[in-house]
Parts: sequence; structure tokens; C-alpha cells
Amino acid sequence: MPLRDHFRPPLNERRHWEGLHGGWPMMMVAGLRRRLPPGYFAEPSVHSGARVEIDVAAFEEEDEGESLSGIDNGEGGGVATAVWAPARPTLVVATDLPDQDVYEVRVYDEKHGCRLVAAVEIVSPANKDRPEHRAAFVAKCAALLRERVCVVFVDVVTTRCHNLYAELLDFIGLGDPSLKPEPPSLYAVACRLIQRGDEWFLEAWTHTLGLNQPLPTLPLWLADDLAVPLELEESYEQSCSILNIP
Repeated sequence: MPLRDHFRPPLNERRHWEGLHGGWPMMMVAGLRRRLPPGYFAEPSVHSGARVEIDVAAFEEEDEGESLSGIDNGEGGGVATAVWAPARPTLVVATDLPDQDVYEVRVYDEKHGCRLVAAVEIVSPANKDRPEHRAAFVAKCAALLRERVCVVFVDVVTTRCHNLYAELLDFIGLGDPSLKPEPPSLYAVACRLIQRGDEWFLEAWTHTLGLNQPLPTLPLWLADDLAVPLELEESYEQSCSILNIP
């Protein structure tokens, strides 16, 4: 079955794209469960970008008679302690730190302390909408690659044109001839960092996606010499079927 446009009419008026992004990781996990060798397991991770607030009420229930500064109030007979006052900050600016959407699958090696070996990142509109969001996403993926984690990008967002794989390559000072003359806005790519002799190499398996076209199968590397197929089409169609997406 073909890739749908989940972000434009008529489909986005009938179904929310968040349903697909939230359900797709679990379908990937179900498929990988049949393919992962013994000692490996996969888990979904979904975070919609909502900020987490501290439960201030829990702190307010503490004894209000206690001084946070540690200075005795004169009734307990304690020893007063001096309060150190730091200098004024050298910079004060209003900011809104990017809070990333996360729709991903993580694969772990149970035999080696549950080490993370692969991550599948399903790109959301918020990952692509602003420079700071794209930079945060790219920096996260670069950090995973440095730790020898295989990273897969799956980008089916039709309302944003930026290619985060291309921005990752720019971030680490590399290029990919397959992205010329213009990086595609819909794509899937698997990346890994591997050492051969004294040199390190970035390997990538890129596929341009298209509406009304089937999704590819990508290699998901668990070790230098061990990969399993990540069948995007199978998990995508299962997700659409369960969510009754036409």
C-alpha cells in the first residue's frame, strides 16, 4: 500500500498525524521482535514535547518555619550561617529552550549491560519547524553516531521541506552526492559509524520517499557485522490498519 499524506487534506481532516507517529513505533517493535537475535530487545519511546513542571506543592508542604538559607530564626538555638551572594549574571535574556518531539524505537544489547545499539527516529513537524529544533535533533543524532549507535531517520512530513539527514551531514562536515541537486523532503536513511583500520567511516543507506509509493526496507545495524531488516512498509501498513487510516 502507498505512503499517504497525513499532514494535508483530505486525510488530515479525518485523522490526526499524531496517531500514526504515536502508534508506528510499537508496530516497528512488534516486527523487530520476530527478527532480533537472542540478547537484543526493542522498546518504543514517545514524547510529544510537552514541558514537565515541578510539583511545587510538594515543597510547600515542608515546615514553613524552617529557613531555606540555613539561618537560625532565633528560637532553635542553632548556629547562624552566612549567606553567600553571587555577583550579578553577565547575561540575562528571554529564551524558550527547544523541547523535542520524540517518536522513536530504541534497540538494546542485553548481553552488554543493555547498551543502546540502534535508534529509529520518526521525524515530526516540530523537529523541522525552526532552526533551533533542527539543530537539537541533529546534535542528538550526531551524539548517538559517536557512540556507535546505528541511527535511522524516517521523514514523512509533507509540510516542512528541510532534510535533517542533510543537516546532519553539514553538522559533521560531510556530504552525500545522492542529495544533489536538492535534498528530498521525504526520505528514509540508515546511518552508522564504523572503523576500518585506523580510519572511521560514515555509512548511509538512503531512500527518497514518495507519496503513493511503498516504503523501503532498511538495514538496522546491531553490531559491525550484524544487521536485521527494518521493514518500514509492513509496520506502516499495520499502524494504518489498526488506526483505520484509509
